[in-house]
Amino acid sequence: MTVIADLATFWSDAAGFMATSEGGEELSREQVTFVPPVLPSARVICIGLNYVAHVEEGSFAAQPMPKHPTLFARWPASLAVDGDAIAVPANEEGLDWEGEVVAWVGAPLADAIPEQALAAVVGYSTFNDVTARRAQKLTSQWILGKNADNSGPIGPMIPAHEVGDLRDGLRITTRVNGHTVQDAKTDEMVYTVGDTLAHISTTFTVQPGDLLATGTPSGVGYARTPPWLLKPGDRVEVEVDKLGVLRNTVVVKSTKGDTFRN
Repeated sequence: MTVIADLATFWSDAAGFMATSEGGEELSREQVTFVPPVLPSARVICIGLNYVAHVEEGSFAAQPMPKHPTLFARWPASLAVDGDAIAVPANEEGLDWEGEVVAWVGAPLADAIPEQALAAVVGYSTFNDVTARRAQKLTSQWILGKNADNSGPIGPMIPAHEVGDLRDGLRITTRVNGHTVQDAKTDEMVYTVGDTLAHISTTFTVQPGDLLATGTPSGVGYARTPPWLLKPGDRVEVEVDKLGVLRNTVVVKSTKGDTFRN
């Protein structure tokens, strides 16, 4: 593999670096520790309830789809990568899977229109918005349940021009121990990437390196009868057309505050 740039330099011209094949030092896989390519200052903005069937299976089934997307945040420290272990927090019976797609923003957006916002997306990745449901449901705010240590594995960034428009329908499949639990397409999303980023940009400027997690389809564990949560030893995979497969194993949380990177 080839070193392209340090993180800050990359995000100063993400589109340019994504378009070039030139690089610097060559490194072997054994010399590299993989981490999400996320700036410490990045905002990880997430859409909740973006698929009608997911709304209908859960706690908000009796409510109409809101005019505007429900948004919540993850901290960059909550993210992980393919192959990382995901630990069950001490007060949780297990964790829930949420396979989805993340869009990476490569240019500033302020008071943008949807077409401008979509054009600012430089890449997409497979994402698993793994959720601590007990913590999430303690209050009306979801942030605690969405920020367990290393709970949000994210895949390699694929250039936007190679992926195309999510409205064309990329297939999202989530598997637990080989059993398919989610199977949907991105053209089922209610709130699109361009519309959502434009909406956000009217309140605060979206910066290069910010991420938009686009929401999960139906098939999550807590909505099943009986509920099905990820336990230590379970292997969860999220596969998205053109974006690849994320594979992560659930483990018992260490008492030492380990980050669980392999």
